[in-house]
Amino acid sequence: MSVQRPNVSNDLIWLITRNQNAYLVRRNTGGGSQFSRDPLNLVNKHSFKYSGFANNKAVGVQSAENGGVTVTAKKPGSPQQPAQNQVTVTYGPKTATRKIYKGVASKTAQHGYRADVREEAVARVSAVRRSQLPKKETPASKPRGAQARKAETSE
Repeated sequence: MSVQRPNVSNDLIWLITRNQNAYLVRRNTGGGSQFSRDPLNLVNKHSFKYSGFANNKAVGVQSAENGGVTVTAKKPGSPQQPAQNQVTVTYGPKTATRKIYKGVASKTAQHGYRADVREEAVARVSAVRRSQLPKKETPASKPRGAQARKAETSE
């Protein structure tokens, strides 16, 4: 079976869709910032480098419903079959964070598969894991100085 190559380059797809696509989010505040909701965009920045729909090789990291991390990668060999060209690996909530880092780093490094986004992918895993940690309860702050003396005299 021969591998089919796309008839359109990634650069042409980006040039056609960069000003208008389903993932584009424009904000008037902050100097007209543009963001992306693409699930295969690691930093949610609207640019060709991080665009998941315009690159044959893309990686996405999201939180899973059970408290774990889901890593999605596109297969570069089958761009004409969008339903079959994604590989998803889900790490459970009990999986060690370093093991997830190693899995993401090896996925982005194998056979020249986007080593330029390795650091962003590991940072995204770190942010997802940090957001899943239980919130620490902060103890009530004790009054100091004049407020403390005032509280002692009133008791």
